Amino acid sequence: MTFQDILYSAEDGIATIVINRPEVRNAVRPRTYDELTKAMQMAADDSTVGVVVLTGAGDKAFCSGGDIKDQQVRVPEVGRRHMRRLFALSSVMRMMDKPIIAKVRGFCVGSGNEINIFCDMTIASEDAKFGQTGPRVGSVPIWGACQLLARYVGERKAREMLFTCRQYTAQQALDMGLINEVVKAEDLDATVAALCQDILDKSPQSVRIAKLALNAGSDQEFYSSYFPTAELLASIYGNTENMEGVTAFIEKRKPDFRKFRVNRG
Repeated sequence: MTFQDILYSAEDGIATIVINRPEVRNAVRPRTYDELTKAMQMAADDSTVGVVVLTGAGDKAFCSGGDIKDQQVRVPEVGRRHMRRLFALSSVMRMMDKPIIAKVRGFCVGSGNEINIFCDMTIASEDAKFGQTGPRVGSVPIWGACQLLARYVGERKAREMLFTCRQYTAQQALDMGLINEVVKAEDLDATVAALCQDILDKSPQSVRIAKLALNAGSDQEFYSSYFPTAELLASIYGNTENMEGVTAFIEKRKPDFRKFRVNRG
């Protein structure tokens, strides 16, 4: 595969994957997910790689979520294909026996935050922002946030994040347990590099087994709930609430979901 939406490099035991769409704050589209999956597979299969760093191009965003323009053409069948694409990426990230470190600048929201959740550790600059956006556009983050977010931040905070779509500072994300460390923007690269070296200095076999053992326990719930919830999400695409949210976002206005309340029972 020729990469268009990402950059990939591997050097000195570290594979670096960059979401390279700064013009849209590194929003991800179907091609981006496919390329990320391929890059993660390359890192997983490379015996010289011991740790993976995932980041976004520029200083505005790690990933601002799914490219909303792509959702304009989604109907349930397209949504099912999309969920299979998402599942392929999250599976290789969680089943890869090498730590993945998210290096976050700027926005890390929507599916960008779900990608963050699938990483093993997160270091963020002080200007980073975290949160979910699904209900704001008539969607729902059941790729991973609904299943795994509460394990990081607790049930109550997870519900707050999912239901309100609020955004949180890097310090707030640290305080709630969503990320590992907050540093000054100018120190981010050096801090992540030092963390990578700290991991590489340890037994590769022990690190691999530790990651797989940790995920074997925490991911049982994720995989057991994935398939029925994926079908539910696919059914959302193309309905009136979803299209109202998508259209409002593109037109830079607030969606009026109140018109649908009569159907909520």
